[in-house]
Amino acid sequence: MRAVVFLGAGEIELQQRPDPRPALDGVVVRIRASGMCGSDLHHLDGPRRTPDEQVVEGHEPCGVVESVGAAVRPGEARVGDRVMVHHYDGCRTCRHCRSGWTQYCTRGRVVFGGLDGDGGHADLMAVPAHALIALPDELSFSTGAALSCGTGTAFAAIERVALTADETVAVFGQGPVGLSATLLAKAFGARVIAVDVDPARLAMARRTGADHVVDAREGDPVAAVRALTRDGEGVDKSLECSAVPVVRRQAVEALRPWGTACMVGVFGPLEVDSNELIHHRKTIVGSLTASKNQLQDCARFVVDRGLDVESLITHRFPLAAAERAYRLFQRQEIGKGVLLND
Repeated sequence: MRAVVFLGAGEIELQQRPDPRPALDGVVVRIRASGMCGSDLHHLDGPRRTPDEQVVEGHEPCGVVESVGAAVRPGEARVGDRVMVHHYDGCRTCRHCRSGWTQYCTRGRVVFGGLDGDGGHADLMAVPAHALIALPDELSFSTGAALSCGTGTAFAAIERVALTADETVAVFGQGPVGLSATLLAKAFGARVIAVDVDPARLAMARRTGADHVVDAREGDPVAAVRALTRDGEGVDKSLECSAVPVVRRQAVEALRPWGTACMVGVFGPLEVDSNELIHHRKTIVGSLTASKNQLQDCARFVVDRGLDVESLITHRFPLAAAERAYRLFQRQEIGKGVLLND
């Protein structure tokens, strides 16, 4: 099979690898779509990897079950099932694994597509059957790939802050995750303020449903957000999706007293004046990807509300063009990208 591998130090290679076989309790998925995520760039630009350290990239896989292991029960997976993949494995018995939060397993966590397990930028992918989430018939494989991490991550963050329909939320950063958050927050009934420095992303945020957009290049974004709220107090909730330290601080400063900010963008420092938390009784929380149950709920939410997640995908590439796709992604010349297999 073909497989996209990051060698480290910015190098990408399309390799030929043996077709995987399912474990006794696993399946092999024929990948139809595999999403590109901003966190992939940390793997791409990281240290050189030895051949033993190289894994197939891609942690947003979606496709069709091609074969199943002998111990897989019919209720878990069947050949022909359309599935998304929760890109983690663990001990399967601790409280985190049993609750669907496999990414927090402390007894042997595996992350498929970037760290220590082969991912979905390939023709085929072997995964444990428990990692599968049914893809509703109403959704395309590209949408399923987006849900598997980026959009699912936004859904989990919205649940993390318990966003309600009578609240105003500011979404800082309108990349793929931020745009997903804007789309979903609007569907939750909230009033949404989208913040970014890219006019094209702000235009997409407006089309996605943002009630207001703030161009952070044109002045103080905190003041601009506050001016859009009642009595200038600030927003009820904020989601920070850029991972830029100064933006993280702005997401906290834009809150009203008693408000909650959720840090979604990964890596890097968080520096906040303690007065923001103490004198204004603000809360900062973090949210990493989504649980298996949340991915299932997110897919159902998207179907039931007729949300056009597909419109968030700006570019589609054949698997063979993965290197070109990631070069464009590195230069921020594309938004949400998906690698497709015929």
